[in-house]
This record gives sequence, structure tokens and C-alpha cells, in this order.
Amino acid sequence: MSIANETSVKQEPAVELQGITRRFGDAPVLDGISLTIPKGELFGLLGPSGSGKTTLIKLITGIDRANAGTVHMLGVPMPRLSMLQAFGYMAQSDALYQELTGRQNLEFFGAMFGLKRQRLKERILSVAETVQLSEHLNKQTSAYSGGMKRRLSLAIAMLHEPELLILDEPTVGIDPVLRQSIWSELFALTKRGVTIIITTHVMDEAEKCDRLGLIRDGKLIAVDTPAEIVRKAGCGTIEEAFIALGRMGGEAS
Repeated sequence: MSIANETSVKQEPAVELQGITRRFGDAPVLDGISLTIPKGELFGLLGPSGSGKTTLIKLITGIDRANAGTVHMLGVPMPRLSMLQAFGYMAQSDALYQELTGRQNLEFFGAMFGLKRQRLKERILSVAETVQLSEHLNKQTSAYSGGMKRRLSLAIAMLHEPELLILDEPTVGIDPVLRQSIWSELFALTKRGVTIIITTHVMDEAEKCDRLGLIRDGKLIAVDTPAEIVRKAGCGTIEEAFIALGRMGGEAS
């Protein structure tokens, strides 16, 4: 593929949000969110608990509906049942079958994604190696530690090689060495054109993203590369920039 073609692919939107508002009762959880994420980008959402990160992710995936505004994934209005195979989703809470082994969980979800026989076996071996669960696939999931369950959830999200990977705080409870390995895999995926949206409250993870959206009290207070956010805020770190922009009421770009 030529450099020009690579650029055009990168510029095609994977996700488009226009004027998204979500309320629970009278309380606005998201307020006027507009955002475009191009294909092949590793986009991070950084914010404290209760800022609206998970609600925004649920709207993108079609798990929830906005009170106002539109969501498009890969050009398709969401929610849309036919889009389930186009993206992989890892929620904050592990949705696993505790009575099944790790392998059986992967086989079950792989079948839901339409993977069959040899291809399913190949993908199970590949994702299990990525998250370092190969030696534990035959153990019942109820015997997994919290970190192992997070790793299995990540493996399930990657299993069907989706165009878009949406990960809600995927490295919580995972040791630093494996966390570094997982990030290496995420970088490799984006080089192959996969779009990744990741939520985090870990500052060093936020700095690894191509672009970063800072979210506070349901509003995007900045959207840019980590370096540009820090520069525009006149600070030395992302953490300092987040605090400063929050005090100033944000400077979304």
C-alpha cells in the first residue's frame, strides 16, 4: 500500500459522535459530546470514576442509547445488531461463564463471532499466547484470579480480529510486565489498521495513545495528542494538564 493510500485509510472515521447527550433522570451524564476517531488510531479516554467514560463507551457499542445526538460506527448508525462482529468489546466487569474453562469460554464466544473449526483453534492459541493464558486454558474460570479473568476478557475481545477494539480499563489488576506486553500488542494492531479505543485513569497509559480525550463531568475538556494537550495547558505532565484544564473549564480542540 502506498503512503498516500495509508493516509487516506487513516483519515476515514471509525467512530463519529455528534452532539451526544445522555441523562439518567434529570442528571446529565454526558453533555454535548462530539468526537471523530479515524481508522487505525489508538484513542484514549482519560477521566476519573464517574466522569462518563463507560457511558460513552456503551453508547458507541450500542449497549445504550443517547437522549440526543448520533453515533456512527464504521459509517453505520448505532445501535445496529449487524455490527456486533465488526468490533470487540471488553467491559469493566468480566462477562465470563464461571463454570466453563478458559478454552470453553473462548470456544463459546468464538462460535458467536462465526469462527469455525481450525480457524477457531488457531485464534484461541494466538490470543491465549498474547495474554499469557496458554497454560491455564483448561482450568475452570471460577478458579482464575481477578487478573487472569481480565486477561481472558481481553482475549475474547480480540478473538475474531475485529476492525475496532473497544477496551474499558483493560489493564486493571494486571501486573506491570504483562501490561507492557499487552500494550505492545495494541501498538502492533494499530499498525495493521485496527482502531482501538481505550479508557484509562493511568497517566502513563494515557501518554501512549495517538490522541487523548480528557473527560470530566460528562464533557470533553480537551482532545489532542498527549504532547499537545500538555503544551497547550502549559504544564509538564498529562496529570497536571487535566487538573489545569478542569479548573479553566477545558479547551477541547
